[in-house]
Amino acid sequence: MSARPDRTPLPRSFFDRPVLTVAPDLLGRTLVRRTPDGPMELRITEVEAYEGEADPGSHAYRGRTARNASMFGPPGHAYVYFIYGMWFSLNLVCGPPGHASGVLLRAGEVTVGAELARKRRVSARNDRELAKGPARLATALAVDRSLDGADLCSGTDSPLSLLTGTPVAPDLRSHGPRTGVGGAGAAHPYRYWITDDPTVSPYRAHAPRRRST
Repeated sequence: MSARPDRTPLPRSFFDRPVLTVAPDLLGRTLVRRTPDGPMELRITEVEAYEGEADPGSHAYRGRTARNASMFGPPGHAYVYFIYGMWFSLNLVCGPPGHASGVLLRAGEVTVGAELARKRRVSARNDRELAKGPARLATALAVDRSLDGADLCSGTDSPLSLLTGTPVAPDLRSHGPRTGVGGAGAAHPYRYWITDDPTVSPYRAHAPRRRST
């Protein structure tokens, strides 16, 4: 019988490390989302790291803007962005203030509050698909721009927090190129996932958008 996930909140020092150290260490951790309808919890199974101004694939590659300001720290906060005019994505800010690195939460298993997630993800064919992909994850957990900058380390008053959970051993992790990233950042092997976990999203290479003629 496996041990229950550890309910100890992770301190800010967990996030105040290089992003390529934090990203794989997030696998198996428990994300808590508190909503007016009730709490939800997610076992993190897939992530992607972004190194800020050193990373051509990052929103912060060309510097600070009103949109990406939360990426610049301090660590242990949320960075939420709107993409394609349709979806939100949830990132966790890492490293020292001013460095602008973060980890995109790509997928997970809803372990508490699945009934709430199902109401938001009515197209999911089963519970494995509730948070299988970053847009689905954000939808299932009711994540939008109102959570941008939320402090994950401020205790139960915060709408988001991270618990120790059940960390995944290195030999049970996989890594490879990030999904949908093109250009100079396409080959960076900054995507990490729990090997063979059914909630992990499928890999898709970047496909340039064609302009209509």
